[in-house]
Amino acid sequence: MNKIPFFIALLCLFTNCSKDDNQGDDSPQYSYYYPTEETSITAAKIGTGTGTLDPKGITIANNKLYVCNGDVLEIFDALTLAHLKTITAYTKGTTTIPFTKLSSVSVDSGRIYIGSVDSRLFVMDEATNAGINTVGNGQWWNTFVHVFGVIVKDGLVFVKEKNTTIKVFETTQITETSNWDLKPIALLNTLNGYDQVYSLDVEDGNLVVAGRDAKSYLYYKIAAIKANAAASLTEPLKPTNTTFEAKPIALHFSKDWAITSETVGSLNYLRLYPKAEFLDKKYNARVNVSDIMGQNPFGTIVSTAQLNDRLFLSDNTNQKIRIIKLNQSTITEHK
Repeated sequence: MNKIPFFIALLCLFTNCSKDDNQGDDSPQYSYYYPTEETSITAAKIGTGTGTLDPKGITIANNKLYVCNGDVLEIFDALTLAHLKTITAYTKGTTTIPFTKLSSVSVDSGRIYIGSVDSRLFVMDEATNAGINTVGNGQWWNTFVHVFGVIVKDGLVFVKEKNTTIKVFETTQITETSNWDLKPIALLNTLNGYDQVYSLDVEDGNLVVAGRDAKSYLYYKIAAIKANAAASLTEPLKPTNTTFEAKPIALHFSKDWAITSETVGSLNYLRLYPKAEFLDKKYNARVNVSDIMGQNPFGTIVSTAQLNDRLFLSDNTNQKIRIIKLNQSTITEHK
């Protein structure tokens, strides 16, 4: 049964909302947002449909959806959801390095940055998918102690590794001829952490991390990172944060929202916060659901993205990318 009309009718009943009744008055109006299930991407939509989908980090850039799927990177048309390509390895000239245990992906300024739990960051050309360079050589005692998250923006590369460390690089350090064993310009402390995939994003001069182990969102001012870069190599820079009940798992900033996933006990929630409020550490979610209209409960959502009115959720538990439509209704409060 489609419950959406029922819920809208119920809202109108209790709020006495009516478009006709509101004509000519100045009654305040409020926007109500609710998600509906649109479709999903499963292993059946990749190639011959006989493989697997183990989704981790996702991102959308230039209408393409990038999905870390175990040992490969999948690329889809984010509008039609058609599968475009499976990339199995980093290739540069005669050098080929097979992908393994991909955790995270970020696209910025014509480059694709792909994190591997096997202690590598792959950097590839967005247009051709040709290799540009790698950071780390796959040995955990060099460069990275594994890679569990990456975000690139405003000329900086943030790499979450094992335990409580985020390493910060400048994008200009990575060139066609740069050494694989790059040294970070700064180090950040995530307070708690071990070996889970981490989600992080940059917005309005802030790096914000979904601090699943610290049970809080972790905020780092980009200006402070730059100002204290040298000192942070000795004592990693700590964030500002407010601990709360939920455990943040995923975070993505869109034009209007901080799109998050959080767990409370055994329940997994999709929560949308107005972006400005979230950056001000005010956590009043406008969308707060653990399923869609009482059906199809969420598994662990390890990464999120948005394109237009579609939310893309990397539901690792259910082995799919869930595409959720974000709907808006206007409610009038009559005087």
